[in-house]
Amino acid sequence: YKSVDAGKTWTHLGLRDGQQIPQIVVDPKDPNRLFVAVLGHPYGPNEERGIYRSTDGAKSFQKVLYKDENTGGIDVVFDPGNANIVYAVLWEARQGPWENGAFQGPNSGVFKSIDGGTTWKLITKGLPTFAGDGLGRIGITVAPSEPKRLFATVDATRKAGLYRSDDGGENWYLANGDPRYTSRGSDFAEVKVHPKDADIVFTGSIVAWRSTDGGKSFTAFRGAPGGDDYHRIWIDPTNPDIILLAADQGAIITVNGGRTFSSWYNQPTAQFYHVVTDNAFPYRVCGGQQESGSACVSSRGPYGQITFRDWTPVGVEEYGYVAPDPLNPDIVYGGRVSRFDRRTGQVQQVGPVAARTPDYRVVRTQPVLFSTIDPRTLYFASNVVWKTLNGGSSWTQISPDLARKTWSVPPTVGKYTGTDAARVTQRGVVYTLAPSYLDINRIWAGTDDGLIHVTIDGGRSWSDVTPPDLKPWAKVSIIDASHFHAGTAYAAVNTIRLDDLRPHIYRTRDGGKTWTHITNGIPEGATINTVKEDPVRAGLLFAGSETQVYFSIDDGDHWQSLRQNMPAISIRDLVIKDDDLVLGTHGRGFWILDDITPLRQMAAKAPDEVHLFTPQRATRVRWNLNTDTPLPQEEPAGENPPDGAILNYYLKSKPAGPVTLEILDGSGAVVRSYSTADAAEPIRDEGNVPAYWIRPAQILSAEPGMHRFVWDLHYAKPQGMQGAFPIAAVFRNTVRSPHGVWALPGTYSVRLTVDGKSVSRPFRLRMDPRVNTPGVALQHQFALSTQLSAAMDVVGRKRVTGDRDEAELARLHGELLAIYNLVQASDVA
Repeated sequence: YKSVDAGKTWTHLGLRDGQQIPQIVVDPKDPNRLFVAVLGHPYGPNEERGIYRSTDGAKSFQKVLYKDENTGGIDVVFDPGNANIVYAVLWEARQGPWENGAFQGPNSGVFKSIDGGTTWKLITKGLPTFAGDGLGRIGITVAPSEPKRLFATVDATRKAGLYRSDDGGENWYLANGDPRYTSRGSDFAEVKVHPKDADIVFTGSIVAWRSTDGGKSFTAFRGAPGGDDYHRIWIDPTNPDIILLAADQGAIITVNGGRTFSSWYNQPTAQFYHVVTDNAFPYRVCGGQQESGSACVSSRGPYGQITFRDWTPVGVEEYGYVAPDPLNPDIVYGGRVSRFDRRTGQVQQVGPVAARTPDYRVVRTQPVLFSTIDPRTLYFASNVVWKTLNGGSSWTQISPDLARKTWSVPPTVGKYTGTDAARVTQRGVVYTLAPSYLDINRIWAGTDDGLIHVTIDGGRSWSDVTPPDLKPWAKVSIIDASHFHAGTAYAAVNTIRLDDLRPHIYRTRDGGKTWTHITNGIPEGATINTVKEDPVRAGLLFAGSETQVYFSIDDGDHWQSLRQNMPAISIRDLVIKDDDLVLGTHGRGFWILDDITPLRQMAAKAPDEVHLFTPQRATRVRWNLNTDTPLPQEEPAGENPPDGAILNYYLKSKPAGPVTLEILDGSGAVVRSYSTADAAEPIRDEGNVPAYWIRPAQILSAEPGMHRFVWDLHYAKPQGMQGAFPIAAVFRNTVRSPHGVWALPGTYSVRLTVDGKSVSRPFRLRMDPRVNTPGVALQHQFALSTQLSAAMDVVGRKRVTGDRDEAELARLHGELLAIYNLVQASDVA
């Protein structure tokens, strides 16, 4: 891809079938000249591999260095002093579908071109060989201050380490053979040299290393005991004290040569494997994440946004499932199997002891989840299914080994079929479990080697109900049992390990006897990781791919994108919690789509000229409980859900006149009224309140399309006063106080009027379930607040007309406001 506006927009240039592009270098003196290292398919052979060159700004590419369909480009660098000298690395590497490490071959090596990439010479004198040393991946760099000096990290069975050349790659010698500094080549091959001192060398492994003597010795200058996994290093060529490191958790920067670093917690880069929610209010979103352990974060922060105050680890290993206890959200299970008590912070291992013996198999991500019917029943899966009724104190095996007993090596393994690694017998595991929502004895199980089983008698017997076209080592990544029909289930199947990126979703309506492939509308290449059925509306499905989320309103017969404002990112799992869609991404953290009720109400036919959707139940929650100085705007924060009732409407075309939206109470009286003719209050600096604190005004829209408007659950604020911004501000989300009177819990309706025609929909407003204030007390609060608001209205109007002493009116108004705010905050019992 290429951007000409600093990354705001991108244009696809080509090389799509390369699938993995680890390096792009651009000639510093000619931006139209660039080289691209294309590694190729990880699980199969393909022609679009090697080193490509463009001389016309990527309008076209030429393959300038290529070996075969199994060997790809992994690195390419310019000589800093002469852009016609280019170094490139080829790596013959492929993965097997059972993930037992890369297959490697003899075509790996370092190459050099002295004519701008037209011809290449293999330069491996002194480096390990494949035949004698098991040569693997290589990473290369050139010293900017001494271009003849090169360093290379070399992965090999023998003689691995950091290699150095002082004659432009013609001869190499082992500078340091300590494996800590280069680590495993399947993950690491990063080496960089200080731009002004050729003896200062940096490498990346589970920690970041620095040498000041040309690679003879190293010191760890960034890392942690458990390993941070540093994959990329960038050094500012003009100020070498500025160094950027990219790790599994995110990117960090030092501006003082590594003495101190910024935090990776200022960027949403969490890599989650699965996502789940608990039954607390507000509900928490939980998952296991790469390198940074487990996380549970509140879906609503008490101080107007979601911050570090609302996040806690829950004792689950980084790859693991998380399973909050349905009866006690302070107890959380996960991993293989751990039990976390939020009250004490203690973690206890409670998994089946037998599962740790050689007779049983597990992988990184093993299912741990509660029964959807009996909240005491917890399931765990290895290559068999386990069940506990007492929190893991004892376990019962309720299935035989459900993985394939025999299978052949998939054709995509190609020429590596006869290698020792491919001949090793590999066995699958149960990768997904789906207990029925309707029948406690029905459980679905899917394996990562391509089988689906179901039991209808609680595990006493299991039936193989695998779709006929499911090939061995197709990963059944998620099965979801229907909420409406016991014999209906949905399966997401990921076939990337068979070199197949096509989407695969299956549906059965007869208990697995027959399956239908349902991916119409999902593009080719959109590998699917997960599929879930909405628990409220039959036929509404959601699916997550490697780039975005999709939905279907006809039980999977047709799909369309629901990406909205999300980045292109791997959706590993999703869950529907109440009226929200919650996503777990592998690289951009958790995301929530608030209020999917419009999707539930969508019909197959096009909507009318004007359509008002029935709102979800609203909850009266104090949006910001902070009473003092807020967190600075530099602190990273997630967004709270909208603070009020979410109102959705659709306009097929632009109306002739203004559109109005009114909130009515149970008696039909208008509580609040909005119009497209309302003027937006401009955002401007307010004395000591910089503009970046202020929430943009919400204006009703009359444009064609779908629209969302939020009523803040208040009556109109007292008139005749401008109000002020509170000390407890929220970045870009602060509104003037005071608000109007709180609306009472009860029944309301929303009325949409377009060109003289009105449509109304009812909705409920409930009190925050954590608040125990009696209804009669809320009535008293409402009555007193209403009276005070009316008094402030009178005083405010008199101040505007100036018919009394301004100082006296200001004093009276201030006293009324203080009492009003006190009364409005009294519903906290």
